[in-house]
Formats: sequence, structure tokens, C-alpha cells
Amino acid sequence: MFPIKPKYQPSLLESFIIFLVIVGLMSYFIIGLGTVPHIPMLIGVLLLISYGLFKHISYNDLQTGMIEGAKTGMSAIFLFFLIGILISSWMISGTIPILINSGFTLIGGTWFYAVVFAVTAIIGVSMGSSLTTTATIGVAFIGMASALDVSLPIAAGAIVSGAFFGDKMSPLSDTTNLASTIVDVDLFDHIKHISLTTIPAFIISFILFAFLSPDKAMSYQQANEYKTALAETGLLHWSAWIPLIILIICTLFRIPAFLSIGLSSIIATVIAFFISGLDFKTIWEIWFDGYTATTSFEPVNELLTKGGMSSMFFTISLVILALGFGGLLFVTGIIPSFLVELQAKLIKTRSIIMSTAATAIGINVIIGEQYLSIMLTGETYKPIYEKAGLQNKALSRTLEDAGTVINPLVPWSVCGVFIADVLGVPVLSYLPFAFFCLLSPIITVLFYKKVEVS
Repeated sequence: MFPIKPKYQPSLLESFIIFLVIVGLMSYFIIGLGTVPHIPMLIGVLLLISYGLFKHISYNDLQTGMIEGAKTGMSAIFLFFLIGILISSWMISGTIPILINSGFTLIGGTWFYAVVFAVTAIIGVSMGSSLTTTATIGVAFIGMASALDVSLPIAAGAIVSGAFFGDKMSPLSDTTNLASTIVDVDLFDHIKHISLTTIPAFIISFILFAFLSPDKAMSYQQANEYKTALAETGLLHWSAWIPLIILIICTLFRIPAFLSIGLSSIIATVIAFFISGLDFKTIWEIWFDGYTATTSFEPVNELLTKGGMSSMFFTISLVILALGFGGLLFVTGIIPSFLVELQAKLIKTRSIIMSTAATAIGINVIIGEQYLSIMLTGETYKPIYEKAGLQNKALSRTLEDAGTVINPLVPWSVCGVFIADVLGVPVLSYLPFAFFCLLSPIITVLFYKKVEVS
């Protein structure tokens, strides 16, 4: 279970009231007032500290809870720094420009969203990382959507849907391995079983994206303006494909994401030095501040001006706040009280599946961390499934359907903050169009009869 032990045991009603007040307040600030999520998250932290002190929990214990909560996201935080560098290095090496240029050659406008969804899903399965997929092919596709003058929220919804399809179905994915490991299910049995809900969700999502896609394709003149400006950067060359190929090879050999992204960024930087003619002083500045395009065509400048470590500071600061907030929810006993109550009362198959999905979603909303959503829900429900005679793979499937894919739909979550920052589209804007993520938990509940032991 989670390393933070509760220092107080509130009643279920008390926990529920505190939960409603804090989430309601945060929702009002973010949705009603349109503030950045940092402010309501910090207010939530202060409220929980005040609540803890009122319940005679020492400040040292509360502080330890915050620190332990923040520790759970340190691997993601270091990865975010590298992804900022990856985007800027892929810009100066020509990798992202050549992906965009190739996209204009292959994709006009007809079935645009459906193609974006399908291609992102394929890349997502091959990479096994939703965040890396979003930061690479996703950035290229959102640039194309801007150039085509189509809906950015729908395009972002298609990117997120495809990336998280890959995150669910890839044997290389951290969340897929975690979900199967936490409940002792063979990895490939787990992938086979989640296909029962994942494939229908994919098909329905593809149809919806095809239906919403624009009727007319991009004109030859429009495409030519963008391609001419991209060529003007001097970044379109055959070696620009190398960083992408290296990243895919590293993924196939199961090299950790941090090392894979670091290696791809370094190779991209070397290519930028020898091919693009940038000196190292300029390159290191771009690593930190991002790339700024200076073509004669302003829309292309907007497409390519991205990346850098500094672009990740907004994301990293919010992740630290959100995970510290989650740690306080544990040390004050609010989340443990929910989990204990669930273990005691669930008996029927349908209620167990629905409660599993609701718990995974709830932890995503409260804490904003998909790994904790999978781990805590898995550990809590394992004895419940055994007692009810349900297969462990039913639990691992539900963890993925309601844990993995919900994180990008929460504005203050690790994935939600990162994706909104990288794609430039707010979570609440793309949320209604992330069809795959929305459908997955619904379908897993509707298919509950298929999980009983034969």
C-alpha cells in the first residue's frame, strides 16, 4: 500500500464532506473563475493542513505526508525536464519539422481526426508511453491541426485518445506492466483480456472522429505555403528521422524512458550541430528556453516555437503541489477511510466492478497520479475479488480502463497538466473529445458479466 500512514481515522461521512468541500472549491476556481490550477491546489493544501492541525495531527507529520506524496512523482518530474529538452532538440534536428512536412504530404483534411487517432494509437503502442507519444507525434499533429484551421480541442482529443490506447495495449507500457504485476496476472493474458473493452472503445472512437472530421482537404496552395516555410528553416533532411528511429529502437529493447529520451535528445543535438550548423552555446540555450522559428511565414513560426526545460516549469510545479496534496489526504486519513469502507461492504459482481472503476477514477481526481490510482485500487480490491470468486485479470482490466485513461482528463493531474502544456489546449477543452478515455470505464462496467470465473 501507500507508504504514508494515516495519523487520524475520520468517519466515512466526515471524509466525504471534506472531499466535497475541497474538490468543489478547486472546481469553482478552475472552471468557474478560470484560474490556473496552482492556486486552488495550494488553497487545498492549506485547508488540509488546517484540518489536520484541528484534528491534533502534528505539523511534522503533515509535512512528512506532503514530502512523501511529492516523492512519488520524482521520476515523472525528471522525465518532464528531459521531454522539454527532447522537443527542443527534435526541433533543431529537424525531426518534428519533417514529421509535420510528411503529414502535409499524406494528410489533407478528409478524415483528419480519425487518421490522427489511428496513427497516434499505432505510435503509442510502439513507444509504450502516452507522454512521449504526445510530446513527439502529438506536437506534430497539433501543429497540422492549426495549419488546417480545424478544431484544436478535437485534434487534442484524438491525440490523447490514441496515446492512451497505446499506453493500455503496449507490453512496453509502465502502466500496463504495473496493472498486471500488482494483481499477479501474466502480462500478455492481461493485454488479451483488456482487448475485450479496449477494441470496442477504439472502434467507436474511430467512428466518432471520422464523423467529426472536416469535409474538405487542405488546398494545394495552403499546403505549399507551409511546406515552403518548413523548407526555409533548413531543417528538412534525411538525418532528421534518426532521433525518432533511435527512440523506437530503445523502446523495443525495453530501455527505460529516461535513458531513451536522453539518448534521442543527445543524438538530435549532434545532428543539429553538424547538419544545421548551430554552435553549442546556441544549442544549450535552446535546450533551456526552447526553439524559436524565424521563417517568413508566421503560422510556421508559431508551430515550431516550442520546447525547452523552462517550458516544463509550469507542469512540474503543479505536479509537486498535486502530489503533496495527495500525501495530505493520506496522512489525514481521508482516503484510507474510503478504502476501508469499500473493503467491508462489496459483495455482488456488478457493484464490485463499478466500485473498482469509481475508486480508480476517484483517486485520479483527488490525487492526480495514475500510478497511485492503479496501485492503491489494486491493493484494496485484490482480497475483495478473491472473496467474490472473480478472476484477477478482471481487476487488472478495470484498473487500466478506469485508472490509466482517466488521468489525462483531470486538469490538475500529472498527465493532464503535461498534455495541456505541450499541446497548448486546456484539459477541459479537449476532455469532451477524448472519446477513447471516456468510453473505456463505461464499457468495462457494461461488460461486467464477462469477468466471472467460468
